[in-house]
Amino acid sequence: MQRDNFLFITHRRPDGDTIGSASALSQALREQGKTAYMLFNPDITPRYAPFADDYWAADDYIPEHIIAVDTASCQLFPTNADQYKGKIDLCIDHHASNTLFCALVCLDGEIATCGEIIYEILLSISPSISAISAERLYVALSTDTGCFAFGNTTANTLRVASFLVEAGAPHKLLNKTLFRTKRRSRIELESMLDACIDYHFDGKVAIATITMEMIESSGAVEDDLDDISAIPGSIEDVFIGITIREMTSVRDCKISVRSLPPYNSGAICAHFGGGGHRAAAGASIEKTVVEIKEDLLLVLAEIM
Repeated sequence: MQRDNFLFITHRRPDGDTIGSASALSQALREQGKTAYMLFNPDITPRYAPFADDYWAADDYIPEHIIAVDTASCQLFPTNADQYKGKIDLCIDHHASNTLFCALVCLDGEIATCGEIIYEILLSISPSISAISAERLYVALSTDTGCFAFGNTTANTLRVASFLVEAGAPHKLLNKTLFRTKRRSRIELESMLDACIDYHFDGKVAIATITMEMIESSGAVEDDLDDISAIPGSIEDVFIGITIREMTSVRDCKISVRSLPPYNSGAICAHFGGGGHRAAAGASIEKTVVEIKEDLLLVLAEIM
């Protein structure tokens, strides 16, 4: 491998897949004697910061090769990555809605996680994967599949996860930390969310709302909202679960959609300029919660 001096860009409001994938690749390249860093992501939460802290690039770092990881569009870059728009050499992604915004794209829209693609890349670099990289990739796989409980989990996902555990990923500790530990503020926020769920179309659709007032009242922080959008879709007989969340103002909202066949979350979110997968997708919308719910019901009426 002749190339060197890499910089990896993760997406806005980073999840475990983008952070785990980018940090695993950075670690593997460093083990090969390469210089590899991640662009600092100002949105990172304490949940995922420990897996990235060793890889943040200094402000004066000048990369030769810039790679976006788990990012379907440059519109999903954090604000400090604007300087790299139009300069991305490669995008590694698993979103079928990828906009092909850079020169080269390594894309598999049928795979559950970006971490699975990184796993194959790491094996092409070295015949073995270190325990550190295995830990990061386990974070990527487990978080994007709900600890392997979501419908996007495949046999390949489980095979890769098994390999990562054998390579030294501390799966027991990671599962406890990431999936079985909740702050009291998260429990309080969940109770508020449960109380505001509306059901539509004979109970096949559940729509929940998270307002800034609810977040402030519960004392929740960003970490407490990790994967909270999965709650409406986990209700019995619900085929489409939707969460509408106020972000910085009442007219700055994000919708998260989870669905079961035959419904397509990505197609629903495409009506609002968003995208994602069939089972899970999202969109940012500059309207109020009430306006968004009205628009959603019109869209859903066409497909239910």
